[in-house]
Amino acid sequence: MMPPTLDLSQSTHAKMIVSPPRINLRRAASYQHEKAPLSATSSRFNFNHLMFSPPPSPGLPALVPRPRKISNGPRPSRVVRAVMWVLGLALVTFVVRAVVRKEVSVPVVSWALDREEYEMVGQYDLPDFPTPIAVTDRSGRSKWTVSIPPTYSFPLSVKEYSDICVKCQEVAAHVRELHGHTSQAQTNYYYEDPYFIDVKDAEKRGLLPGVEGKAWKVTAQAQDGHLVGDRADGLVDRGICKTSLTFVLESAGAGLGPTLMMLWMAYGLAQKEKRSFFIDDSRWVYGEYMAIFKPPPMPDCNPPPRHEMVPCPHTARHLVVSPATASETFGKNFNAEYENHRRSNVDREKPKYDLARTGYEALFRLNDEDHPYVEHRVKELRSRAKATDGAYHDGMIVGVHIRHGDLHPYEYQYNGAYIPLTIYAQRSKEIIEEYHNSTTPLGGDLVAKHSFSIVASDDPDVYETEEFSSSIRAQEQIKLASKQHIQSANPDKSVMHKFVDETFGWEGGFFATMFWNLGRSTINNANAAGKSQPSLRPSAETMRLRGLIGRAYAMDLAVLGQASDTVICTMSAMACRLIAVIMGWEKAMDDGKWVNIDGDFQWTALSL
Repeated sequence: MMPPTLDLSQSTHAKMIVSPPRINLRRAASYQHEKAPLSATSSRFNFNHLMFSPPPSPGLPALVPRPRKISNGPRPSRVVRAVMWVLGLALVTFVVRAVVRKEVSVPVVSWALDREEYEMVGQYDLPDFPTPIAVTDRSGRSKWTVSIPPTYSFPLSVKEYSDICVKCQEVAAHVRELHGHTSQAQTNYYYEDPYFIDVKDAEKRGLLPGVEGKAWKVTAQAQDGHLVGDRADGLVDRGICKTSLTFVLESAGAGLGPTLMMLWMAYGLAQKEKRSFFIDDSRWVYGEYMAIFKPPPMPDCNPPPRHEMVPCPHTARHLVVSPATASETFGKNFNAEYENHRRSNVDREKPKYDLARTGYEALFRLNDEDHPYVEHRVKELRSRAKATDGAYHDGMIVGVHIRHGDLHPYEYQYNGAYIPLTIYAQRSKEIIEEYHNSTTPLGGDLVAKHSFSIVASDDPDVYETEEFSSSIRAQEQIKLASKQHIQSANPDKSVMHKFVDETFGWEGGFFATMFWNLGRSTINNANAAGKSQPSLRPSAETMRLRGLIGRAYAMDLAVLGQASDTVICTMSAMACRLIAVIMGWEKAMDDGKWVNIDGDFQWTALSL
C-alpha cells in the first residue's frame, strides 16, 4: 500500500520559503508555547510554523543590545587628570601668545665647526660660548647673527675675537648658499648683508632667546669690563646709544705704537659713521688708560649691553674694535674704501691720515702731571731756538727718533741690524745746512748757532754716543736707564741701599720679553720661560713700571711732534708714523718736514 502523499495545492499561500539544508528548522520548545512532536508521523504535527516564522539570519544584529563590558583596568587619578589639563592649557596659551606676538616658536640654530661642518640645534640649545650662528625659522628663512651669552665676561679674549671674525665670513657664506647664492667675498666695506640680523632685532623676533626684565638690563650694563670715563650713575639718566664703536685696549703684542694708531683711527671712523665711542681698558697691558691720558669725550648716552657688542660685520649696530680684529676693521676692504685711488703718491693715504688726525686731536691729551711738563718743555725748546741777537730767522729744531730693540728696518741691507747712527746724524746736519743756506746772508751764522737736534730713543745708550752726545733729550720727566747708570747710582756696595734685583736695564732698546718680565724676579722669569707671558697675571709693581714706559713713550711723541721743525725717523717704527700725524699733513707731507730714512717708503697708517 502506497503511503499517502502530501497535497499542498490547496494551501492559501502562493509561495513557500525553503530553508537551506544546514539550518535546523526545529522550533524551540518554548516557541508559541507548543510542545515538540513525539514523532515525524504524528498527526498533531504540521508545517504551519515553517511558513509563518522568520528564518534566523546570522548576519543581522541582535534585537536586544549587548551588555557593556566592565573594564577591570585602573582609572587615572584626579591628580594625573589635573596635571594633563594644566599642561594642555599651558600649551594652548603658548601657541596663542606666539601667534599674537608673531614670534617663531622653535627656530633651528646652527654654527660653524671644524672642517666645514655645522652643528644644528633648537633655539634653546644655543652654544654657551660666543660664535656666529645661522638661524632658520619655521618658515624656512635663514638668517645669521652673532650669539654671545648675556652673562659672558666682557671683553672677550683676543683669541675669541679673532675666531669670531673668521667664522663670521664662514657662516655668512653658508647662509648665502642656503639662499642659492654663490659664496663670493664682498669687497665693499659698507656692504649690508641682507641675511644678517642684529642681536637686538634677533631677540625681538624670537630668533635669539634673550633675557627680559629690568633687573637683567642693569646687570648686563654693569657686568665685567671697564669703559673709560663711563659714569656708573648714568644708567638712569641717559638712554642706550643707537649705534656705537667700542675700542678694546688689549693685544698680544707689547708695543704701544700700533695700539695708539688703531685707537686714533677707530675714533675717527666712529665720528665719520656717527657712532658713539667708548674705550675699554680692562686688560690693557699698560694699566689704566687714565694713568697716561685724560678720559675721552663721552657721549650723552649709555653703552649698550655687552652681549650686543660684536666684532663683525662692520655694519653691526654696536661694533667692537681691537688689535685682535684689526684685519676685519682696517683690512683690505677698509683700504679700498679709504684710499684715494686717483693718486699714486702719499696723497693716496690722505683719507686714512685724516681719520688718525681726528683721533689724535680728541684723544692725545696727557694726564694732569705730564701735560703741563710737555707744554713747558716745548716752550723751553722753542725759546732756545729763537734768535734774539739780530738774526732774521730763528734756529731750526731737528727731531730724531731712533728705534732699536726687537724692531729692525725695512731696508734690506740693514734688515738684520739697525740703521747706523751716522746716517741719522748726517741727515740732521744736511737739513740744518740746507736751512742755513736758504736764509739771508745777514744773520745766517746766527741761525746755525741756534739750530740743534732733540733725540728720543728706546735705547738709553744712544744718548751717550759720539753722534748724539751733544743733542738734547726730548723729555727728561721719565728716562729709561741702562744697567751701567743704575749701578753707578750705588757705587759703594758696603753702603746700605734699596735692594735692586740683579740690576735690570734697557740696553739695546725695547724688547717684548723684557717688557713682559718687568717687576718679576729672575726666579719667576725662569719658571715662566715656557709660558705665555701675557697670560701671567702681572703684579702691582709690574703695572706701575709698564705705566711709566707708556708715559715716557707718549711724552717723547708729544715733544718731537710739537717742538720739531723737521723730524727724522724710520717708517718701520710706528712712533715715526704717529709723529707724522702729530705734525699735521701740511707740515709733514706738503712741506716735506717728515723725513723717512728707512728705504723709499711713503707714509701709511698700518701694516697688517
